[in-house]
Amino acid sequence: MAVSHAPVSDPEHEREVLHTALRRMRRVTGLPVAFGGAVSPQGRDVPLTGFTGTLTGALRGLVIGAGNGLGGQVLVTSRPGSVDDYTSDLRISHEYDKPVIAEGLRAIAAVPITMDGSVFGVLYGGTRESLSLSTRVLDAMTQVALRAGIELAVRREVERRMVELETAAITRAVREAPTAPEWEEVRQAHAQLRSIAQEIADPAIRSRLQDVCDRLARTNGRPPRANPLSPRELDVLALVAVGCGNAETGRRLGILPETVKSYLRTIMRKLGAHSRMEAVVVARRSGFMP
Repeated sequence: MAVSHAPVSDPEHEREVLHTALRRMRRVTGLPVAFGGAVSPQGRDVPLTGFTGTLTGALRGLVIGAGNGLGGQVLVTSRPGSVDDYTSDLRISHEYDKPVIAEGLRAIAAVPITMDGSVFGVLYGGTRESLSLSTRVLDAMTQVALRAGIELAVRREVERRMVELETAAITRAVREAPTAPEWEEVRQAHAQLRSIAQEIADPAIRSRLQDVCDRLARTNGRPPRANPLSPRELDVLALVAVGCGNAETGRRLGILPETVKSYLRTIMRKLGAHSRMEAVVVARRSGFMP
């Protein structure tokens, strides 16, 4: 049974995008305070993790529940919102008055960061005086949030494609030996990837590209020896050999983790191995895998 591929995420990169967005928002709006956070994996709340311009630690560790306060409304509606005086506004609930008052905030606006049609996070901007935040300020905040969402979506798509490329390189190496024309294509792809890697500014992506290049370079054209493993079993074992667990192997191949376990039991039986890593060693020594 096939399973859908979950989005590939990089929490460290996502935190950096959030913090960059907060600094940018404060700069373009002129608001003295900006803070925000990403939606939790369950999608029901927003832990506040990014702050700039705050004078106290009152907001740190605060978790905004869906529908609660200004940010909770933004999380539910996926639309920007603002209040002229937070503590006296009757349109919102007031679970968070204590930390907001402790920080001295009065006028506050909040906008959603959206990605793939869902709210990824919430950005806040605020002042310590009661006033009506202009449409210009809300528009500027929305543009910052839009830019952050695009940056996150692009990074996730790059990561997804990198995983697909890595998986294809790994499984292809153990399934078959390419013909001479195919080897020429591999050499050309290798050269192009090397060139592209040098132009990528992001060190993490550049490292991944270089790793794929190294895998292509280590592959050789000797015909595979006859072995008892099926092509799918080789796919599974090849991914296990590079450190993938059952869940990651299943995600990459579009099968359930339980199916991966079943394949591994069959592989170990065929190779006379007592563990997955012993199966990898036996397969390599027998020439079934590079």
